[in-house]
Amino acid sequence: MKLSRTDILLMAFCTGLIVANIYYCQPLVILVAKEFGLTESTAGKISYLTQAGYALGLFLIVPLGDMFERKKQILLITGLAIAALLLAAFSHSFFLLEVACVLIGASSIVPQLILPMAANLSSDEERGQTIGIIMSGLLIGILASRAVSGSIGFIWGWRSVYFMAAGICTLLLGLMARRFPVSRPSFQGTYTELMWSMWHYIKTQPVLREASLINFLAFAILSAFWTTMVLFLANPPFSFQTLQIGLFGIAGAAGALAAPLVGKLSGGKNPRNNVIVGLSLQLISILTFYFTGNHLYLFVIGIILIDIGQQAIHVTNQTRIYAILPEARNRLNTVFMSISFVGASVGSALGLWLWDKGQWPLFCLGSAIVITLNIIIYYVYNHKLQK
Repeated sequence: MKLSRTDILLMAFCTGLIVANIYYCQPLVILVAKEFGLTESTAGKISYLTQAGYALGLFLIVPLGDMFERKKQILLITGLAIAALLLAAFSHSFFLLEVACVLIGASSIVPQLILPMAANLSSDEERGQTIGIIMSGLLIGILASRAVSGSIGFIWGWRSVYFMAAGICTLLLGLMARRFPVSRPSFQGTYTELMWSMWHYIKTQPVLREASLINFLAFAILSAFWTTMVLFLANPPFSFQTLQIGLFGIAGAAGALAAPLVGKLSGGKNPRNNVIVGLSLQLISILTFYFTGNHLYLFVIGIILIDIGQQAIHVTNQTRIYAILPEARNRLNTVFMSISFVGASVGSALGLWLWDKGQWPLFCLGSAIVITLNIIIYYVYNHKLQK
């Protein structure tokens, strides 16, 4: 079966709405802190717990896409996501909310099952562009989730956001059951053999190691920013409310618009060049954040740059790993995305720590150091891969 344009757009639509589950919590930190009588940095734990849950789900569940039929797996896990979102909505203690956030993250891995499905059904020439389009949906979901969450949370309270998300996933469940194609598994061994095979790929595939390590640090930077910016904008000189903070997510839409172009370029002769472009944009964005002061237009420019940079890094690396071993795309994607979202979780925790120690200036300095380290890693591997 070959994917039509409609199929690809449907996959992008579902990917964006499901991945949004991971990011709804970020603008809600202030509201959660007020309800449970916590500091904002303590309430911010729900951000990295959700990302840690996502990394756990990626590592334990996504590899099964090479072993079992993907459509059934997608539908089952979406059902679990609905239950986790409802648990968060009904949480009456912060501990229960923390547990719910881990489960929300673990059950929101459906996009990482959709992407290998789309890669398998695309030709070599069209794969990069297909991944870019679906990644556009994913990024729009991430950005829109923050704006929608901040607005709805401000008007009806943070619990209403999780009720809304559960309703959306219920509708998607019916849509995916009706329209998604059935896929054939490619792995015939046991679950233990499946998991061990991923370690084999880490040891034997230098492109996978490089792409995963660079993505780990790139995701750490992006996640640290989106977690810490809530505290930056909520405090003087801005003192913005949840509604206003959430709207800043819209500024990153340029990254979503760039994804199909990046995907198309990723099919070129040397797609790896896109990675250093993305890292450079991340570094420039951090410099703009540092010099923002009271000038919000600089802050918005920084958001646009950091999201375009992230798309250049992520879409390029994902296209590169899908080209390694077609029969193991779910497992390669598992290694790649698990490491990426461990990076996101570490980044959120690092951002909160830097904020507590030195607020925005120290966050910018720490981020610049991490990006510089990532650029060094890029050039070290540049030498290794050319041997």
